[in-house]
Amino acid sequence: MRRTGHPVLRRDRFRYSPPCARLPRWWPGILLFALGGCIHAPAASDWTVEAQDPAARVEFTSDSIDIDTARGLTLWYGRRLAAPVRITFDATAVSAGGPNDQVSDLNAFWMATDPAAIDRSVLARPRDGRFEAYDMLTTYYVGIGGNRNTTTRMRRYTGRAGDRPLLPEHDRADPPALLQPNRWTRIALIADGNRIAVERDGRSLFTMTDPYPYRSGWFAIRTTQSHLRIRRLKISRP
Repeated sequence: MRRTGHPVLRRDRFRYSPPCARLPRWWPGILLFALGGCIHAPAASDWTVEAQDPAARVEFTSDSIDIDTARGLTLWYGRRLAAPVRITFDATAVSAGGPNDQVSDLNAFWMATDPAAIDRSVLARPRDGRFEAYDMLTTYYVGIGGNRNTTTRMRRYTGRAGDRPLLPEHDRADPPALLQPNRWTRIALIADGNRIAVERDGRSLFTMTDPYPYRSGWFAIRTTQSHLRIRRLKISRP
């Protein structure tokens, strides 16, 4: 696992997995990755952390990723993904009395690229975890329970500083769109031609018809001043 911003306490306890050909289509208790019909548990070395807080913690266990941070943090998956793609994972906002257990900001980037970088890789130029540091990306973004769990929003970044258009239909504050403490929710991020979508627990959260869709890029989990757990990550075709 690559690190920027010098976050501390990285304990990688991801257990060994046999070659993907030997794995069943679903294996309880393991974080899953699927692409082209091959499922395996991704290693911590597949991820890059960008964190504002030197004390931020990202821990891989046998069945989840635990993210605990007092400030902005982005966890990039290291492989470039190509559309059509569907990224699904379970997530929960932990509320157990910890200093960062704020029940806020279950966020994600997908199909993200950096127009100024070689091969447009978001990993070519490390960032410090501040939210503003990602303004120059071209990417889709969703923020569930942002602004201290008062808003849920979807945006399409254009690669220009400060240009993160927010359409009225992509700005929600109704309780079903927000986070509930210690409750697992299933998220799906979709890029399928012109159709860009976010689903939650099998229901549509946001949809967008993009006439100029981003057809490849990187995926990341993003949060700030929060404590999240992620499990059952799966990347496949829609």
